[in-house]
Amino acid sequence: MSQPALSSGSARRFFKRITKIFAALALFGFAALFALFVLLRLEHKKETTLPVPTGHFAVGRTTFAWVNNAQTDELAPSPAAKRQVVAWMWYPSASSTSAAPAEYLPAPWRAALAQSAGKLMSQYMTRDLAAVRTHSSVDPDVSPELRAYPVVILRAGGGALTTDFTTLAEDLASHGYFVVGFDAPYRTFVVVLHDGRVVSRPPANDPENMPADEANRLINRLLLLWTSDTKFVVSQLEKLNAGEPAGKFTGRLDLQRLGMFGHSFGGAQALQFCHDDSRCKAGIDIDGAPYGTVIQEGLKQPFMFLLSDHRREMADPASAKIGADLQSIYDRLPNGRLFVTIRGANHFSFSDQMLVKSQYVIGVMRALGVSRLESRRGLAITTDYVHSFFDVYLKDAPADSLNKPAQRYPEVQVGAP
Repeated sequence: MSQPALSSGSARRFFKRITKIFAALALFGFAALFALFVLLRLEHKKETTLPVPTGHFAVGRTTFAWVNNAQTDELAPSPAAKRQVVAWMWYPSASSTSAAPAEYLPAPWRAALAQSAGKLMSQYMTRDLAAVRTHSSVDPDVSPELRAYPVVILRAGGGALTTDFTTLAEDLASHGYFVVGFDAPYRTFVVVLHDGRVVSRPPANDPENMPADEANRLINRLLLLWTSDTKFVVSQLEKLNAGEPAGKFTGRLDLQRLGMFGHSFGGAQALQFCHDDSRCKAGIDIDGAPYGTVIQEGLKQPFMFLLSDHRREMADPASAKIGADLQSIYDRLPNGRLFVTIRGANHFSFSDQMLVKSQYVIGVMRALGVSRLESRRGLAITTDYVHSFFDVYLKDAPADSLNKPAQRYPEVQVGAP
């Protein structure tokens, strides 16, 4: 027997009930979204203090604007434009109560970054960078404890800002190093020049959203430019070190003990620079895929690979190729090599991004298994390995001191897979 049809009155009541249910769901969804934005906005205003450096030196920070008049910038819209960089220097300082604390990112840079990143990312998905507290002071004198200190070049990945790695830079400086990173127009995501001009990286210089072949061509082109810029920065440091007799930094940089480390594409730059330039005495690649001639020709200097957890990616042919290239470089290294993987770490576990991005977003990443490692622990492992490696190969510390971090952190796996 067939079911009786709904009467017109019953049908109206049925659809009215359904409409109310959907309206209630929509209202709940809107309320939940509104509450999320309120939470993100409140979190945005919270103060964030970076991890305390583990060395005994106080830390100073200063900046330089350097123009390379010998080379034009082929990425600039004007064919006559000269290459230039904004360099950030952290260093062991004399303790000073009068020196002002260094801002995480100066106000003009914060404004430019917010403009380029957009309101959602800068005001909801990221902590207020004006409320991020560093452990550096502005332009103090260099510590008189030693006559000169080793120098390490720091390179951020892709378009990232040098200051995204303030935790690593401050910690290394606190152990007695000059740490120098730099940003460059048309390469870094956004740069504020000394005259106040803001230069954003054009999409054509960003390989992230390009087809693989096109992206690889651009990456190899950018690698040559960035490596050339690094050579220029080291040459500028040599001039700074040989400057006026009364200069603050004259004779204080020991450029005979020069190292380099970088994250992501910055790690690729560290590999290629150390391959190209004999001034590099030791280097570290932090979670960076290698590019350039170093893959075929290898390295002669001591070198460390410090990687996040890539186990779930290795079935992908592109990831497997990167792993094979890293293994090939590592296998041909002379004495003075180290291969470290941090289980549970993600690609950004090495930078301040894990502290300054919304912790609600970070929590979602952990829930999805993208990152299981607690943010500050990831930075603690990284800073420990970075200064320990350079202590051995730039300061002649005992080689067995590199065994100590692995004993402190069970997440660490030592040795190439």
